[in-house]
Amino acid sequence: MQTVDYKITYYSEAVQAEILALPDTLAARYVVLSRRMIVFGPNLGEPHTKAFGDGLFELRLKGAEGIARVFFCTLVGRRIVMLHSFTKKSDKTPPRERQMAETRMKELKNAKP
Repeated sequence: MQTVDYKITYYSEAVQAEILALPDTLAARYVVLSRRMIVFGPNLGEPHTKAFGDGLFELRLKGAEGIARVFFCTLVGRRIVMLHSFTKKSDKTPPRERQMAETRMKELKNAKP
């Protein structure tokens, strides 16, 4: 049975540039996990992804340079949209980082096709 791969897009060119500008080991981890998401879908399970509900997920990146998170959501038609990324500097995700992702997700879901 042939399955249709997921497609990854970005909220904006700025978000794509932020992700690509991550330190080397974190960017490499992003590439590996995003390729896996294209084939297997957005929810890879912990420790790779974490679901927050309402369609919001985070991709959890860990490398020699530290820890980064990339928030993403899923849309109809097997689309994954990367919403926001940041490098973690504390144990807890700062609320404003998640709020930015939630705002962008709502904007996408309320947009007229």
